Amino acid sequence: MDANEEAANALIPSPLPQDSSGSIMEPKLPQKSLGEMLIARGKLDALALERASRLYQDTPNEKFANLLITLGLVAPIDIAEALAKIYGLPLVRTDQFPELPILEERISPRFLREAKVLPLRESEEELTLAMVDPGDTFTIEAFTMATGKRIVPQVALPSEVETALERLYGTGRSAVGQIVGDVGIETDEFGLNADVQQLKDLASEAPVIRLVSLIITNALSMRASDIHIEPFEDRLIVRYRIDGVLHEIESPPKRLSAAVISRVKIIANLDIAERRLPQDGRIRLRTQGKEIDLRVSTVPTMHGESVVMRILDKGGVALDFHKLGFSEKTLERFLSALMQPNGILLVTGPTGSGKTTTLYTALDRVNKPDVKILTVEDPVEYQMPGINQIQVKPQIDLTFANALRSIVRQDPDVIMIGEIRDLETAQIAVQSALTGHLVLSTIHTNDSASTVNRLLDMGMEDYLLTSTVIGIQAQRLVRTLCEHCKEPYTVLPEMVDELGLRKFAPEAEQDITLWHAKGCKECSNTGYMGRVCILEVLLMTDAVRSLVMKHATSGEIKVQAVADGMTTMYEDGLRKALAGVTTIEEVLRATRED
Repeated sequence: MDANEEAANALIPSPLPQDSSGSIMEPKLPQKSLGEMLIARGKLDALALERASRLYQDTPNEKFANLLITLGLVAPIDIAEALAKIYGLPLVRTDQFPELPILEERISPRFLREAKVLPLRESEEELTLAMVDPGDTFTIEAFTMATGKRIVPQVALPSEVETALERLYGTGRSAVGQIVGDVGIETDEFGLNADVQQLKDLASEAPVIRLVSLIITNALSMRASDIHIEPFEDRLIVRYRIDGVLHEIESPPKRLSAAVISRVKIIANLDIAERRLPQDGRIRLRTQGKEIDLRVSTVPTMHGESVVMRILDKGGVALDFHKLGFSEKTLERFLSALMQPNGILLVTGPTGSGKTTTLYTALDRVNKPDVKILTVEDPVEYQMPGINQIQVKPQIDLTFANALRSIVRQDPDVIMIGEIRDLETAQIAVQSALTGHLVLSTIHTNDSASTVNRLLDMGMEDYLLTSTVIGIQAQRLVRTLCEHCKEPYTVLPEMVDELGLRKFAPEAEQDITLWHAKGCKECSNTGYMGRVCILEVLLMTDAVRSLVMKHATSGEIKVQAVADGMTTMYEDGLRKALAGVTTIEEVLRATRED
């Protein structure tokens, strides 16, 4: 046996240094330089760093980077980028990891897992390592002794290293599989007949807590907007809504249905004994350096309670009209209505089309020290500084209508109503606009023109509608193409005529290019990453008012609005498709135009 083999064998029992109790002692990261780098990069503030540093003194065996992540002060990617900058090393991601294990016969998988290191490449003279902690000199020296080669460290994310180690050197079980293996529940013996104490005991098992935490953190890392946990007769299904489309993920076994759902209800402060009626709750947490709210809804089904968690990322809301998808022309029309001293500005579209975000962006634009803003919402999704927000509570008769009657006496300049649901709310909104207030609200209709007919059908008088409504904006969300893998293609002449693309490229000989969604690792092979609005803004011109007084159809109102300069949602979508922002398939799906 040569020296290298002896060194390799020495790594197998317990490679990292131990304290007197036999616990592994991991080398610590440069606390001061890491904290300063995170502050410089805007990922951490000084007060949070001071609090973490004090706690760090009481946890001698904890790495400072791990402590920052555990406290939810920063995201793992922020730590990795800061370390890469400090040490002057590249940051490697999963697409640069090997397909087959390296040094499998010479290095213990246990050592790799404990040291959080993944061998990337090996040559005659060098060994490249992906390391969570590139300052871990002990591990670098151990690899030098075991291989006799010069070690080239690179920085990687802990979760990506762990996943790769499990795939290349482990049992092949996923993170969910590993946690499920630790759960001591053999059958779904409690189910719907469990008493409260059984459910509490069930949901308090450490593996169940880790499992629910993993479901939530994975949803955040995958940019999900909703988490669906649905029990069926023979299985429990977990799905994430990503960019508006549901994706099924690896789910826990059916026997854990009661445990997982009870755990969610406990952290959402819901009554776990009540399984016959729908319930609503909220979970507030801080993770990856961001404040996250989860709006939780449960409803009873045939095989248990179905749970949906809507993820509200306070730091992820872009209150910027251009980022939302407003073109210069559309934004100019919208702002011309928003800057009016009084009147009603409506935003319409289906559920989940971003109406509330648009209203928050509008409020952010008018939010000034000399403007008092009051909102009535159900629920209050994002808290905004300088704005008085009221949460509707029907159980104590605090409805939209009742709240509106009170806030008019609060002397506001701008009133935002979460949704006009009935004639009573609409009438109070009209009265508020007539008495000198700017009222912003949402309503559910297919497009801007049909909103007029909806309000008339609701019972609003035509003369009040024409004298108070100043603008109606309709919107849909379409998925945006992944910039890493989108592919251009030339549109056939037949398609150009059918889709009406020639008006955007009037030259007869000019080829028109659209884009395909191909799919890559960056976008999880969907071809899309993120969403953007396609919009239309109908302004209440004299010509439109005249049609409203005649109770014209929505089609006639739309024709007049286009003549007055409105770009329809379909045309806005075509422009975005031609610009490579989205695909024509997404535009057709959202607008359903023939």
